[in-house]
Amino acid sequence: MDIFSVIKLLGGLAMFLYGMEVMGDGLKNMSGTALKKVLGKATSNVVMGVITGMLVTAVIQSSTATIVLTVGLISAGILNLKQAVSIVMGANIGTTVTAQIIRLMDIDSAGSMVLEFFKPSTLAPIALIAGIICIMFLKDAKFKTPGEIAIGFGVLFMGLMTMTDAVDPLAESPEFVELMQKFGDQPLLAILVGLVITVIVQSSSATVGMVQALSVTGTMTFNLIYPLIMGINLGTCVTTAMVCSIGSSKDAKRTGIVHIVFNVIGTLLFMAVMTIIKAMGGFPDLWESISDSGMIANFQTLFNLATAVVLVPFAGVLVNISLKIIKPEPSDAEDRADLVAPDERLFHVPAMALSEATKAITHMGEVALKNLKRSLKLLEKYDEGRVDVINDNEDNLDLFTDTMDSYLVNLSGYVETETDNQHINILMQTSTNFERVGDHAINIMEVAQRINAEKLSFSQVAVEELHLVKEAVLEITDITVEALREMDSEKARLIEPLEEVIDDVVAKLKERHVDRLKKGICNTPNGMAFIDVLTNLERVADQCSNIALLIMSHDDHSMIGNYHNYLKELHKGGEASYDAEIARRREQYITRLNDISGN
Repeated sequence: MDIFSVIKLLGGLAMFLYGMEVMGDGLKNMSGTALKKVLGKATSNVVMGVITGMLVTAVIQSSTATIVLTVGLISAGILNLKQAVSIVMGANIGTTVTAQIIRLMDIDSAGSMVLEFFKPSTLAPIALIAGIICIMFLKDAKFKTPGEIAIGFGVLFMGLMTMTDAVDPLAESPEFVELMQKFGDQPLLAILVGLVITVIVQSSSATVGMVQALSVTGTMTFNLIYPLIMGINLGTCVTTAMVCSIGSSKDAKRTGIVHIVFNVIGTLLFMAVMTIIKAMGGFPDLWESISDSGMIANFQTLFNLATAVVLVPFAGVLVNISLKIIKPEPSDAEDRADLVAPDERLFHVPAMALSEATKAITHMGEVALKNLKRSLKLLEKYDEGRVDVINDNEDNLDLFTDTMDSYLVNLSGYVETETDNQHINILMQTSTNFERVGDHAINIMEVAQRINAEKLSFSQVAVEELHLVKEAVLEITDITVEALREMDSEKARLIEPLEEVIDDVVAKLKERHVDRLKKGICNTPNGMAFIDVLTNLERVADQCSNIALLIMSHDDHSMIGNYHNYLKELHKGGEASYDAEIARRREQYITRLNDISGN
């Protein structure tokens, strides 16, 4: 094999790997929403989890990608460890689909037009032609992803055929034949070779494809193939373990450990069975038989399927092993915020990453709302322990805002549609508004600290008035969080009428409190504390209004950059649903305010 053949081999490998990458990315982009639903609904039933992992991997053509997505969903709290373990088992089976596709190289058309069509030498050019038409000539964006899938498929097989042509002369090389025989006589060495190559290439499917390409030399016996395939499986779990260990939750790391333990046990069991069968003289014609591409694909499928069937009943044992290796820690105090940004591994499926980012910021809104409720409780009964929790959660909110900004900026490099870019902008602005709600909760807490330190108190009328405003502000914040959770424009439309009524209520209360100050019914320190609380509650409602406009602009892009004019026209009246809602809210709050004031 001369230098030119080596260059040709490496060039074919480069095309093969690039084709897999392009095709896999296209498949993930096309099925992003479906992947999220399928993986997210994996139940605690291990068998269903295995089937889920198998199907998802068959679609996206990468067990590592499936496990990376699973890790991201664990970090987001959508999957638990037991569900993840079953998906991992299924992913090993699903990854064998690639080898079964590659075995098309073995097709002998024997003059049949139908079989000739399915040969890679025919399919690859057709796929490339279809892909280039979709990308270059069909300008509609919906054809871009199918075009990328077709291009990836074509490049993959062109690379495979190039590798096959490059290694074909090796059949005449005594040194290569001798090397293959040596590996076949030493199964542990063959396992090591498969493991090392897979770690280098970072893809078990690609490594198996290389082995299938080498099979055309007619030098690869079954004695060599079976330990080589086992080594390849061990190599892919090492790669996955490295991916799972970087900046992940403990359950994500445990998933990587389960993958290693699962494949190691499977390899040991299968090696033991194969050694016993061979020693007993079973299948005498099998061991020295020459393996073609189809034999390699079939054995990989058999190995992964048999391993999963044997170990599925022991999924709980695998979970316990991972828990012993990475021990759980005592849970943090229940009141503390557990704000965690989604896993960046989800960037490879932007639709899923965007969905998880929305959930994370919705949870941020829930934390900010809880902090607001805690601060308001301090006005009724001061508790230094509650102050500590509020301060801790405020620190978490501030840090999370910065983290999510970085996450969303990085995610913007992966999304391709203007709608998704707009969604990212909405989330970035929304996280800032929720962070400000947290700031207002801190301000109210500081008022409570001042009241406690200076032994201040509100009159009974002032307490009742504050209770009314608190009720309205907590309601508007609740509606805002719910609207964001579902990106529900109709629910968001309910926010502005309530915000306008809150403004009116606060304005009336400030006037009346100033009147009480003038009459000497209330002193200045008490009055200032009361006004400070009202001001912060009013500003919380303002933040909710801002978020509502952002949510509505997700469906109505004409609102973007035109929020002020939209509100101006809305406040003029004449919009039936808005007028009806504001009338209902005035009846709910203004009427009760008049009762409290004695009017």
